[in-house]
Amino acid sequence: MAATLAERFRPVKLAVAVFLAALFEIPVCVPQTVGRDPQEPSAGKRAPNRIAGLAGSIARKHIDERALRETIEELVSCGTRQSLSSWDDPKRGIGCGRDKVLARFRKAAQSSGGRLDVRIDRFEATGPRTRDVAVRLENVLAFLPGTDPVLAKRVFLVSGHYDSMPSSVMDSESDAPGADDDASGVAVAVECARLLAPSTFRATLLFAAVSGEEQGLLGSTHLLAYLKENGYEVGGYLDNDIVGADLAPGGRHRVRVFSGGGPDGVDSPSRDLARAVEEIAGRDAVRLIFRLDRLGRGGDHRPFVEANLPAVRFTEPLEDYAHEHQTPRIEDGRVYGDRIEFLSFPFLGDVARANAETLRQLAQAPAAPVQVEVSGGVTPNAKIGWTAGEDRERAGFEILWRETTDPRWTVYDFATSAGESVLTGVSTDNRFFAVRAVGKNGARSIPVAAQLMPPPPKK
Repeated sequence: MAATLAERFRPVKLAVAVFLAALFEIPVCVPQTVGRDPQEPSAGKRAPNRIAGLAGSIARKHIDERALRETIEELVSCGTRQSLSSWDDPKRGIGCGRDKVLARFRKAAQSSGGRLDVRIDRFEATGPRTRDVAVRLENVLAFLPGTDPVLAKRVFLVSGHYDSMPSSVMDSESDAPGADDDASGVAVAVECARLLAPSTFRATLLFAAVSGEEQGLLGSTHLLAYLKENGYEVGGYLDNDIVGADLAPGGRHRVRVFSGGGPDGVDSPSRDLARAVEEIAGRDAVRLIFRLDRLGRGGDHRPFVEANLPAVRFTEPLEDYAHEHQTPRIEDGRVYGDRIEFLSFPFLGDVARANAETLRQLAQAPAAPVQVEVSGGVTPNAKIGWTAGEDRERAGFEILWRETTDPRWTVYDFATSAGESVLTGVSTDNRFFAVRAVGKNGARSIPVAAQLMPPPPKK
């Protein structure tokens, strides 16, 4: 068919537009060729059954910014909370910090009807930053037991580390206020306890403040062992570390959520926890960062990630290194030190809300499916298989898919029971797949990425 006059002149019009844009520095959008891939499945697909999400939510107005400030002020008042400082001085040192956190968790427990179990876990640890000598450390833990007999040993936890450091990690004498690193993260854990302690949840919640982070992640490493020894399965770990400042112009900005990839650098339990955090808290609240941590840095989520458990790190949008790991001083007219005046409590309140709402929803969800696999290679159909235990409160499962270059899952289909689902006319090669459990209450588990099962060898 002969081209129309408009079609003949379209290349000319585009060339003129590009020329004028270059001449006058005007931005121009050049149309891209899209939609030239085959549709999968070729006949289209019906809309999946969708169950409404969990009712209610923690509103931003429910966050107590004054309480966040008070928690940080109390920790800063200890002068230093370096892990090798005094455990016995009530006014200065790491023991002072422990006492402040303990009092805050006990205050939160008053609204729980006696269910929030606040305890101290004392232990010894050794590492290069303890001069390879066993030193005393203590984690402050507040458990809110789950009400479901099956899910009560599945724990979702939020933590910050209450130790601090001056310019030298081995200096236990100099001031180290640690307002942002990491009294801010501890304040988030305490605020989550205050918000959630009055309620009941199917799974167990743990609000934690660990020590020994600056000495080599000693507290979180021990916490992982402690949970295993006490029979807990980690459902998800929200590590909050340096979450109190938002100094860049144009705020408030989003908090960053770091997640490490799996062996292929793509999917992992941590990556899918991060996606769940974003879906629950909202894209305007969190920014997904698909890497384990900042370059050359480490955090308390690392031991959990290395154990292939779902764990992520919350960190503020843009760090100011003059206010981290610095002995307070003024040098060449510049103020150094991790002091409370550099914090933004409206921003910290946003972080607390994102954490609390994530915990609220995940702790009400059914257990995530297991043994999720995709097969069907060299066939026209993808086959998704998975298993799951009995759960009367579960409505079913959502089968998820995404382009290999897309960061987020979308729902392909819904299944009422575990087993195998055949995705007719869907290639195993063009997308990744996952499955998550959906409760009758609308709460969703963390997605579990499907492992690729190669086709059997030809005979």
